[in-house]
Amino acid sequence: MKISYNWLKQFLNTKWTAEETAVLLTDLGLEVEGVSTFESVKGGLEGVVVGYVETCQAHPNADRLKITKVNIGKDKLLSIVCGAPNVEEGQKVPVATIGTTLYDDKGQPWKIKKGKIRGEVSEGMICAEDEIGLGKSHDGIMVLDQAVRIGTPLNELFEIENDQVFEIGLTPNRADAMSHWGVARDLRAGLIQNEITIPLDTPSVSSFHVENRSLRVPIKVENPELAPRYCGVSISGLEVKDSPDWLKNRLKAIGINPKNNVVDATNYVLHELGQPLHAFDLDKVKNNKIIVKTLEQGTKFTTLDGLERELHAEDLMICDEEKPLCIAGVFGGAESGVTQSTTNIFLESAYFNPVSIRKTAKRHGLNTDASFRFERGIDPHITEFALKRAVILIQEIAGGIVSSDIDDFYPKKIENFQVFLTFDKINQLVGQEIDTGVIKTILTSLDIRVNNVSESGLGLTIPAYRVDVQREVDVIEEILRVYGFNNIESDSKFNVSVANSTVYDDYKLQNKIADQLVSQGFYEIMSNSLTSEEYINLAEELKEEHNVNILNALSKDLGVMRQSMLFSGLESVSYNLNRKKADLKFFEFGKTYQKLDGHYKEFKHLSLFMTGKKTADSWTQTTEVTSFFQLKTYLELIFERLGLSNLEYQTVQNELIAEGLTAKWNAQSLVDFGRVKTSTLHHFDIEQEVLFADIHWDHVLDAIHKKQLKISEIPKYPSVQRDFALLLDHAIKFDDLKNLAFQTDKKILKDVDLFDVYQGDKLPEDKKSYALRFKFMDNKKTLTDKQVDKVMQKLQHQFETNFGASLR
Repeated sequence: MKISYNWLKQFLNTKWTAEETAVLLTDLGLEVEGVSTFESVKGGLEGVVVGYVETCQAHPNADRLKITKVNIGKDKLLSIVCGAPNVEEGQKVPVATIGTTLYDDKGQPWKIKKGKIRGEVSEGMICAEDEIGLGKSHDGIMVLDQAVRIGTPLNELFEIENDQVFEIGLTPNRADAMSHWGVARDLRAGLIQNEITIPLDTPSVSSFHVENRSLRVPIKVENPELAPRYCGVSISGLEVKDSPDWLKNRLKAIGINPKNNVVDATNYVLHELGQPLHAFDLDKVKNNKIIVKTLEQGTKFTTLDGLERELHAEDLMICDEEKPLCIAGVFGGAESGVTQSTTNIFLESAYFNPVSIRKTAKRHGLNTDASFRFERGIDPHITEFALKRAVILIQEIAGGIVSSDIDDFYPKKIENFQVFLTFDKINQLVGQEIDTGVIKTILTSLDIRVNNVSESGLGLTIPAYRVDVQREVDVIEEILRVYGFNNIESDSKFNVSVANSTVYDDYKLQNKIADQLVSQGFYEIMSNSLTSEEYINLAEELKEEHNVNILNALSKDLGVMRQSMLFSGLESVSYNLNRKKADLKFFEFGKTYQKLDGHYKEFKHLSLFMTGKKTADSWTQTTEVTSFFQLKTYLELIFERLGLSNLEYQTVQNELIAEGLTAKWNAQSLVDFGRVKTSTLHHFDIEQEVLFADIHWDHVLDAIHKKQLKISEIPKYPSVQRDFALLLDHAIKFDDLKNLAFQTDKKILKDVDLFDVYQGDKLPEDKKSYALRFKFMDNKKTLTDKQVDKVMQKLQHQFETNFGASLR
């Protein structure tokens, strides 16, 4: 939220600098994330002065250029080449001197330099009004009044607005601070705590009066629970035109583009007081009647942005006798807005149900300044006051007369909140005793009325606009933020409980594996758990009935909780590929969500994504593409780090993966990994192969806790290695050979590795060659060749008998 410091000082005439004010606002809980400078004229006309054209002659080398001699109050006249058709001798003109920075229509800076134009020296620039930000005309140079003094800086002749703008990171609970008036109230409380008492100047509405009653507009509210208060008044005979510069500058400073004087006045009051307003062209309101109601489901309505929207049965609408005019509290209609031809308006000021506005805004994907405030809760007690303020402002800048009484529908007054605050609770939560007088001063400065004082506490009335202060603890928080967290003393002794933890705690294991993956070149990603419901169509195993739906989704793309880690990860892959990052290794710890048997379930996962080249291009090595076996190696290193060995591999049964494996430990699936389906990749506009691994982290944690930890001495005796080169059928897998080897000998055979695979012209078409390495060791003695040879003979016999293998 942007807050103008000059605007703020209209309420509080403080002498503090913007930097000092920013510090105090942050201490009060309105965190100032940055302070920027606003200039109504970019550059502030620095370096632009009044010049007098002493002579003006035709350029010898160009028909449309002229050479002028210009006096800017210095000893030497400037020679300036000018192409404007209206430049003449004897004029007083704005001159941008050498070194001056001007800005083009896109805000890009450029500097005035001494140079030659068609062979003639030019020592500056005589400016048109659009070139220095004082207008839009470029028909010729800007001619100044003859009364102005030569050499006068132009920023002394024109009112240039210079402002400091606070960017406040407003938390959702602080609905009371969504305006300059609201921020000023907080600032006043902070200044009082700093022993600086400055009155809060409230805009006067005493000049409001009804001049006639010729345009009375009856108001009918059919849904008072959705519109507890609704005010309106009509103004006739106004003129819609551009706003005055002061109003434009106020709005521009906070990032609002001026439109016309009527709309700008409503926007001004919105950001001044926090009360949204809406102006209707009264000539477009059928029979001058306003009806506040809901319409049938599916009713079509075109909003100000030109989009036709389909209304929900619970959307509150502002209507006339025939048609809808506006989505209440959210967005105006295209057919009832104020235009240049508007002369009569109906001005609305209301308090709408925050929940209703929030749901409507989310349903239609709209986030306007009005809905932003209504859905958080505005002050229901200033509805009429803000309306009068806007009427006075509109009359000031657009003319017109008030042609009806204010019609105020307010059947049930919204009451302030009553809270009893105990001193013991304050001391307990704050941690130290705060003087009762200080507490009362702070509460009074926050417009919280102290009704009664007793030995135990205070009876308080909280203003209705403080929707976040309804409990005793909320009041204590208010006291504390104004008193100052920095003023709370720290104890000299802290008591800390030592928590019982083990090396198997989930977060410790996650950090351990994350560190390992990062050291191997992976980058951690954090994806949104909310995703598009369309993704379930990419795999049959994902069922619509398993979706966990979001009731008030921000958009259709964020309508459900994810059932798989794959799609959010592919979004990150696609995002990087589109930005020329083709070699990627990602990992993510996250959760998936499903509704199973009527119960909501969530599951922990670790996902890995690999695509592109294994290593960067280099003349020192051959570049290889990321492979399935590289991913398998990373997974085995993960499980080795976690102490899970002897994994069993099976063909993957996962529709998200085109081909791959499932790794199991004690018959429990730990990971599915392999190549992502091409059809799935095309959905994300990915043209290159992507490898994906989905580690079921819940199963991993369960396996780790079940795993029996065995400790043994480091072997004293050496190991022995022997190799076999076997000729085998294509269908035989390495796992089959390995399992048979360990079944053959369980005493001294410790490991079996596959270190070479050969298929080629020198072998039959249905054959392949595996090179196996066997590791033998006896923990009690040194092995002899005879012992090893005996086991190798057994292995050869088993391979020949069971698999038809032969030695090469």
